[in-house]
Amino acid sequence: MAIITISRGSYSRGKEVAEKLAQALGYQCISRDILLEASEQFNIPEIKLIRAIHDAPSILGRFSYEKETFVAYIRAALLRQVEKDNVIYHGLAGHFLLKDLPHVLKVRIIAGMEERVREEMKRENISAEEARRILREDDQERRKWSKHLYGIDTWDPSLYDLVIRVQCVQVDDAVNLIKYALEGSCFQPKPGNQSLVHEVSLAAQIETALIQEIPSVQVEAKGGEIFIYLKKSICADEELVSRIKRLAASIVNVDMGITCCVKPQQP
Repeated sequence: MAIITISRGSYSRGKEVAEKLAQALGYQCISRDILLEASEQFNIPEIKLIRAIHDAPSILGRFSYEKETFVAYIRAALLRQVEKDNVIYHGLAGHFLLKDLPHVLKVRIIAGMEERVREEMKRENISAEEARRILREDDQERRKWSKHLYGIDTWDPSLYDLVIRVQCVQVDDAVNLIKYALEGSCFQPKPGNQSLVHEVSLAAQIETALIQEIPSVQVEAKGGEIFIYLKKSICADEELVSRIKRLAASIVNVDMGITCCVKPQQP
């Protein structure tokens, strides 16, 4: 199996790289499909999901957990697709949403600002000044989003296995570089990979069922067991814990033990 995420800025030709790579490898190429699936499953307007993974959080949003809830929905939809194997995802935040899977090839495609400005001008029929302003604001919003949810910067090259600047390196060259990187041993199929993807996906599905009632919930599936991590005050409420276990059990199709644990304190 192989999973590739391609992170990109606006007008950096990352979409073109992803589509050509998928064609060359015979992989499924997904992006907006995930938003549509999440929108349909959880009955959330697509525009709300787009804003959840694009806009920086508002002051009120930081206390409502709405953004975290929508991101959980999107992550669950993406993981269901990834379970099918041989997938390229070039939507927003793929390297975040699949962070629990060690065998994902994480790629960042970048382009120079002036090249992006020219592309924006051509597509939107606007001035260079306006195009530059829009691109800078877009970049800033994406960076604020990642810092708020994960405390990291999407522009940090250490988040990726491969960073490619599309300029001297053209789209076809970028495709060949990614194909070569994919041959590395850490990205080759290994025993247990499929089971790991299934466990992470199952945990994500359970989390979406619980997150509306318990916004801070975290779920882990491991070795035939489900672990639900909750705040200490919630664990002390036996009736609530029982309800949480029943809800989690309704998502699981096999006989798995369910344990509620006190959520570890953040360092």
